[in-house]
Amino acid sequence: MFQQTLASRPWWCLPRASSSRYPLPAAHPPPADVRAIDLSATGPARARGARAGAACEEQGFFRVTGHGVPPGLVRAAEAAAARFFALPQPDKEAAAGAPLGYASKRIGSAGDLGWIEYLLLCLAPAAAAAAALPCAATSPTPPCPLRELLSEYSAAVRRVACGVLELMAEGLGVGPADALARLVAREDSDSILRVNHYPPRPDQLGGGGGPNLTGFGEHTDPQIISVLRSNGAPGLEISLRDGAWASVPHDGDGDSFFVNVGDTLQVLTNGRFRSVKHRVVVNSEKSRVSMVFFGGPPPGERLAPLPALLGDVGRSRYREFTWKEYKGSGCKGRLADDRLCRFEN
Repeated sequence: MFQQTLASRPWWCLPRASSSRYPLPAAHPPPADVRAIDLSATGPARARGARAGAACEEQGFFRVTGHGVPPGLVRAAEAAAARFFALPQPDKEAAAGAPLGYASKRIGSAGDLGWIEYLLLCLAPAAAAAAALPCAATSPTPPCPLRELLSEYSAAVRRVACGVLELMAEGLGVGPADALARLVAREDSDSILRVNHYPPRPDQLGGGGGPNLTGFGEHTDPQIISVLRSNGAPGLEISLRDGAWASVPHDGDGDSFFVNVGDTLQVLTNGRFRSVKHRVVVNSEKSRVSMVFFGGPPPGERLAPLPALLGDVGRSRYREFTWKEYKGSGCKGRLADDRLCRFEN
C-alpha cells in the first residue's frame, strides 16, 4: 500500500526530488522595462513595426496586447493543462515518449536539470494525429480532449506569431510582407507548443523566503519566434544587453502575450535583432504554469540573412544552414551554450 501511494505522488514530493540537485541563481533582480505593443491599434503599420523592431534590437523581448486570441480559449487551455499536471504521476508518465510527450526535471539530453515538469507537443499534422494525451477533465459532459484544446490554442497563437513577424518585416523595411511569417505559417513548419509546470518551492527551503531554485536554466530559443503566456506566477527573467538579469513583471490584465526573438530570427536579420537569453527561477508558494508557442521553419528550409539586410558591403554574419542542421547541433550541447557561434562567418 505504501509503495502504491508513493508511486502516485507528484515527482517533486518524492525523496529523490531533493532540491539540493538544482542550481541556485541569484535572487531578486530588478524589474525589466518591457515594451508593450497593441496589435489592434489603428494607424500606420510602419509605426507599430518600428516599435516592434526597436524592442527586438534593444531586448529581443516585448509584450503584445490586442492580439485577438479569445480569453475563453486561453483560460480553458490553462485549466486543462493544470488538470493534467494534477494527475497521478503514473498517468502523466504514461504520456511520455521521446522526443515528445511528458517529462520532468531533465531538460534535453546533456544533463540540464530544472524544477519543472512539462508537455512538449509537436504541431505538425502527422504528429498531432499520432499523439494521445489523457483528457484530465472531471466534467460529466464529454470534454474537448486535451490534445484538441491545445491544438486550437496553438493555431490561434500561431496567427499572433505570424502577425507579429509581419510587423517586424514592416519595421525592417523588407518585403514581401510575409518574408518572415511564411516560414512559421507553412503547414510543414517545425513548430511546437511547450506547456511548463513549475511546482511551488519546497517547504524545506523556507517557502517563498529562501534562495531561488532554477526552474529552467538560462538559454536562448533556437526557433524564429516564441510567444508565451503564464498564469501570473513570478519567475521569468531576461538578460539585458549589459549582462544583468531583470525580472519580467506580471502583465497586470492577464491577457497579454510575451514575444521572444529566437536564434533563427537573429540569423535572418543578420544580427540586427538579438535572441534574448532568459531563464525561470522558482521562489514562490504558487505553481507557475506557462504555455509557449515556438515558431520554427520547416526542417529542410535553408536559412541565411535576408539579402536586403546585408548592408552596403553585402557581408553576411552567418553561413547558410538548414533548420534541421541547426536544431541537431543544439541538441548536443547544454542549455547555456552559444549555439550560433558555430555558424558565424
